[in-house]
Amino acid sequence: MRIGNVEVNTRLALAPMAGVTDLAFRTVCRELSGCYTVSEMVSAKALCYGDKKTPGLLRLGEDERPAAVQIFGSDEEAMEKGAAIALEKSGAAVLDINMGCPVPKVANSGDGSALMRDPDKAQRVLRAAVRGAGGVPVTVKFRLGWDKGSINCVEFARRMEDAGAAAVAVHGRTKTQMYSGTANWDYIRAVKEAVSIPVIANGDVFSAKDAVRILNITGADMAMVGRGTFGNPWLMEQCAAALEGREVPPPPPLPQRCDVAARQFELAREYKGEKIACLEMRKHYAWYLKGVPYASYWKEQICKIETAEDFYKVTAGIKRDLA
Repeated sequence: MRIGNVEVNTRLALAPMAGVTDLAFRTVCRELSGCYTVSEMVSAKALCYGDKKTPGLLRLGEDERPAAVQIFGSDEEAMEKGAAIALEKSGAAVLDINMGCPVPKVANSGDGSALMRDPDKAQRVLRAAVRGAGGVPVTVKFRLGWDKGSINCVEFARRMEDAGAAAVAVHGRTKTQMYSGTANWDYIRAVKEAVSIPVIANGDVFSAKDAVRILNITGADMAMVGRGTFGNPWLMEQCAAALEGREVPPPPPLPQRCDVAARQFELAREYKGEKIACLEMRKHYAWYLKGVPYASYWKEQICKIETAEDFYKVTAGIKRDLA
């Protein structure tokens, strides 16, 4: 499919998730599946103010092409400037705008999913970002609406297309649902039928079969996978195989899981330094052990990791005791 002038040779995308889809994790998922990736969301105002931590979130891998960086905000001037800065610092092929984040800290400030309550403002914000992007395709990610009584995703998608969006990604839940309940794929199908730009379907893809089903049901151009990848980047590999009509590989044995966790850790250490990599890998490594019998002791040890030496001692213990 094409996003504006950018050719994307996959029907599978990794959802942008704050605190999860950093460069290390995106690299692991991309190595396994060749998926399309999007950075963690970055505040447009933080970019404008020169926040020192923000540029690191925009860093893309050498082979991470094509990929998108995602920004959020509701101030038109900041979004225009932030779009230009984000693209200049990252060299991304696509700019994505977050109009779907349901987290109160974001939505209560008028950003993220709050923009769905004011489509006129959302259009102005998008047009500002398009100006700042200077010809780079701009996409928008949003939800079904604010709540079940104000589902407006179809009209919202039309408004985004009119304002210059090159594609839209739709999460099949409302803001108030957060991540509870079941994603409604029928509304995503309605969005696909209402616009002429590509549509990316997101919500409740937890298996390879789900990836195939969400595209069959919605008619969307791409399936986006989110929370199912926590500790399980092989889900991307399985979904890619299913979408390409190949045999779906089985889940890997525990030693291989540990090896991929170590690969993610080494990447994180390279990009962020040992201290931060250790702190952030605590949650990721615990996710890698989800469903592993008798893993509680080692999950406790993971929570104490402070150095690379600690990481590899824990890994050796897991392989010895649980594999």
